[in-house]
Amino acid sequence: MFTPTYKALVFAATFTLAFSCGITAGFAHHVTFGNLMIMHPWSRETTANATVAAGFMSITNNGAEDDRLVAATAVISDKVQLHNMTMNGDVMEMQELKDGIVIPAGKTVELKPKSLHIMFLNIKSHPKLGDEFKGTLTFEKAGTVDVDFEIEAADAGME
Repeated sequence: MFTPTYKALVFAATFTLAFSCGITAGFAHHVTFGNLMIMHPWSRETTANATVAAGFMSITNNGAEDDRLVAATAVISDKVQLHNMTMNGDVMEMQELKDGIVIPAGKTVELKPKSLHIMFLNIKSHPKLGDEFKGTLTFEKAGTVDVDFEIEAADAGME
């Protein structure tokens, strides 16, 4: 018979192996690019009649100087913008950030619902829950990196 300690050790070893091999259903993926770490790029599942979608992620700048996200692309859209959403009283306002999104040195910036995000306009396809789509992020100093946006539930991030 296996002892509880042995079972716990086997579980921990299996979990560690699965995580290191990329068998991480439900766990965030990331891309390290120079001094930047882009964690879990994702978007929401959209309805068939949707014309827009949004992209979210965390970006950590481990460098000594600020960088700036200045552009993005996505295979689901030919027109992509960087946006911020704010509340003005009871009115939700969205504005394009033509100068990009600053990623301060030593800090993490969250692109999330009801806040900073990437806006995919006039979307050409509607990925479903569990799908992915390819895109790029362009930074002022670091350059351009490929990312995969994972598709989450339509209400993800709305807690």
